[in-house]
Amino acid sequence: MARTRQYAVAASGQWTDEEEGRRRLPSGEVHAWEPGRNETVCGLSLSRSRLVRFPHVGWPDTFPESGGAADRVRRQCPRCASVAGRRGLDARPRWQRTNPRP
Repeated sequence: MARTRQYAVAASGQWTDEEEGRRRLPSGEVHAWEPGRNETVCGLSLSRSRLVRFPHVGWPDTFPESGGAADRVRRQCPRCASVAGRRGLDARPRWQRTNPRP
């Protein structure tokens, strides 16, 4: 059985939400990130790219329709979105092999 991966967020900036008790939230360009790794899902190094980690923010919270932490998100990485999943009207279905070779 395949394990479902939980992706957190790494972003190019951060801001503090005063309404929710001074909670750090992502801003700018966001990438999917697996906690415990030093790179994003698309292969960017977190330290060299100067991305800020947000282990408490899940990847689905960065979508505008979620109403979560997407207030100041400007762009989602399309490569990360193709791996971690995307939602919305322009979302394509995830790639899936239907007839694997033996």
